[in-house]
Amino acid sequence: MTGAAPGGDARGGAGADARANAGADAGAGAGKAARVAIVGAGAVGCYYGGVLARAGVPVVLIGRPQHVDAMRRDGLRIATASFDEHVPVEASTQAAAVAGAALVLVCVKSPDTEATGRDLAPHLAPGARVLSLQNGVDNAARLQAVLGRPVAPAVVYVATEMGGPGHVRHMGRGELVIPSDIGGAASTEGVDAIDVAKAAAALDATPAPVPRAHAGLASADIVALFARAGVPVELSGNVAGALWGKLLLNCGYNAISAITDMPYGRMVTLPGIARTVHDAVAECLAVAAALDVTIPGDVWAAVDRIAASMPGQVSSTCQDLRRGKPTEIDHLNGYIVRQGDRLGIPVPLNRALHALVKAMEARAAA
Repeated sequence: MTGAAPGGDARGGAGADARANAGADAGAGAGKAARVAIVGAGAVGCYYGGVLARAGVPVVLIGRPQHVDAMRRDGLRIATASFDEHVPVEASTQAAAVAGAALVLVCVKSPDTEATGRDLAPHLAPGARVLSLQNGVDNAARLQAVLGRPVAPAVVYVATEMGGPGHVRHMGRGELVIPSDIGGAASTEGVDAIDVAKAAAALDATPAPVPRAHAGLASADIVALFARAGVPVELSGNVAGALWGKLLLNCGYNAISAITDMPYGRMVTLPGIARTVHDAVAECLAVAAALDVTIPGDVWAAVDRIAASMPGQVSSTCQDLRRGKPTEIDHLNGYIVRQGDRLGIPVPLNRALHALVKAMEARAAA
């Protein structure tokens, strides 16, 4: 896997189990609980993997050595508004640790999608369900092209950051949107998300049974699995539109948070910034309309809600620049620039935001 080190293995014998199960169907064994592999143990991957493991779901987190070493030694530290705990987890630096997993959640950065897919391909069980929990709108398709098997996109709404090796902080939200037809389930568009407040309370409630692994998890099985951890999941027949809805938010907020080095709540109080966010989103909407993308819900209410619901959150782009790491800006505002150029739609603000972040990337790398 991109960023993994050779010679790593999962804690507690997970690597041996993975090798023993390599090539086996993820649903083999009627009494075997669904196992989840998190590929990319960064802030998003550690949050979802951590709350699932805390709820008793078998989880392996696959990531970079510094995080894996810390998790093997101390468990995964998850700090939220309601608890701050070290959760025992399996951890590995090796893509082979996905072997035998019924559900594989890909949480790597967008530039690493193809390389990660090539690393995973030999180790996925035939019945494994693969979900892309990544920023941008085209990662699932890119990953599917490499793997040669279906990959379902998921829309992620969560405010998290890494507080250090093996330590994730949760600042707000946590809901997911996934396709309603995974595993051939009938469309259930319009199904409401699990109430967020009830889901948060469920973190400390008696968990529901873990869905059994079988020939392949369906959408309802995945909802039930996350419900055990109190994670709200909405089923949708228009995940593509929901992904675009998330892209609009990223294009409006991420680059500006990075350029100002500020969290969303403070950022939008600066003169002209709220208007700039709206103008960047308006350019994205023009591109979406040209592509016949239907974005669900009230877009402008969603845009304004971000600063209110995640006031202390800095964007992932800002976090990457603070650490001197490459950002995903080419797959956010840069994606809008490429589509705008292809379609003949002017997107000057997105072009400027993309160029400024790329300049900051270059300065950080120098």
